[in-house]
Amino acid sequence: MLVASLAAAAPLAQAQATGAPAAKAADTSFTWNGITLYGIVDIGVQYQTHGVPASDYFPAGTEAIILANSNGSVTAVTPSNLSQSRIGLSGKEALVGDWSGVFRFETFFNPQSGNISDALKSQVLNNGRPATTQTTNVDSSIAGQYFAGAAYAGFSSPTYGTITFGRHVTPLADGVGKYDPLGAANAFSLIGFSGTTAGGGVTEDRRLDQSLKYSAKLGAVHLGALYQFSGSSGTTNTAHQLQFGLEGGGGSIDLYYAKKYDAIATAPLTAAQVQDLANACTAGAPVQCFSPSNSLRATISDNTAYSVMGSFGLGKPTLFAGYEHIKFANPNTPLLPGSLTIGGYVLAVINPPAYNNEKILQVYWAGVKYAATPDLDLMAAFYGYHQNSFATGANAGCSGTQSGGCSGRESSFSLVADYKFAKRFDGYLGTFWTDVQDGLAPVGFLNHSTLATTAGIRFKF
Repeated sequence: MLVASLAAAAPLAQAQATGAPAAKAADTSFTWNGITLYGIVDIGVQYQTHGVPASDYFPAGTEAIILANSNGSVTAVTPSNLSQSRIGLSGKEALVGDWSGVFRFETFFNPQSGNISDALKSQVLNNGRPATTQTTNVDSSIAGQYFAGAAYAGFSSPTYGTITFGRHVTPLADGVGKYDPLGAANAFSLIGFSGTTAGGGVTEDRRLDQSLKYSAKLGAVHLGALYQFSGSSGTTNTAHQLQFGLEGGGGSIDLYYAKKYDAIATAPLTAAQVQDLANACTAGAPVQCFSPSNSLRATISDNTAYSVMGSFGLGKPTLFAGYEHIKFANPNTPLLPGSLTIGGYVLAVINPPAYNNEKILQVYWAGVKYAATPDLDLMAAFYGYHQNSFATGANAGCSGTQSGGCSGRESSFSLVADYKFAKRFDGYLGTFWTDVQDGLAPVGFLNHSTLATTAGIRFKF
């Protein structure tokens, strides 16, 4: 419709020309009757010292941080390095007083392949493969949904706040995006690439379906809350979050609490598990007869997170810092094989309970964003994970690489420059180093560190 309207308007504009140059059109957004079309296209080239071949489906294209399968050097065209590529529609319609009806629908895509972003498909495509031959595959809240970014509608008032129903980015994830000096960038931020922090323990909970969300800025006070319904009895699959914050004098701080029951962390099936599925189907046991083409294995947990994040402006530089404490416990109501996760994928294999001793993951970060000129931003940040020892039996209290339940740490550092060529077009260059030790790099990790350097361009409208 937009293209047709512009085409129809072109002859009229030419007919009105009388020799004098036409006035430059106003720089307006794509808004018509309260409906706005918006989007981002972000694409670049990345070199990693230790990585795996790129995916056409995983939202970030490559594994920018060190993971178990990170192997040889990789050079690839990568999507969504500084911002997630997307296209969306939002709307606002005045109702009564200062209340409006609002909605948002947002689709994520991979510009290097033209595919809808689907992290869980990247995992399914690696079912049965050993680490040495795998391509990029990582869990995410983006699993091929038509509207993976957001899908909600509700009511908004500048006086009382906004309340919406549907699929939402959680308050905790909003906070990570706000207080990460790199804006949770896939290619440059540990807490951006890995959704563990924004998801309160697992990345699939960075966005929550079937949820009710409230947010408000009342003077110097920030308020937020979210509740996820499950359609089930009791607390199965439910979640809730709370946010409280203050701002003033150039500073801002927010506190967050998040609880998620039956949090799901997925991974590809092993070769033995793929064979077990094939054997079950051959034996005619339809209850356990799942197809590897849409099945994964999963670890289930009940997660509790507390976080404090803040920023402080000092003129051109702005300082950022944050801390999060995440507790992983065995689920009160374990899920069964055959349960579904986001995107309609099947949990064919449920791993045994992993947290007979509770796992505690502490996340911390600090950084700066410096406006060197009106068009040039320079950013630097440090990120860290620290995991307690939650192993049992012979490995209880361990601090080595013999088990993923041993205590361990991950460290990361980033440097990025972002230059605005025009209002909607910018280019960036940055490098991102990550290193894992002990329980966060257990037996099976092919390497313990990687350096990913990325250059790219971004168009926003």
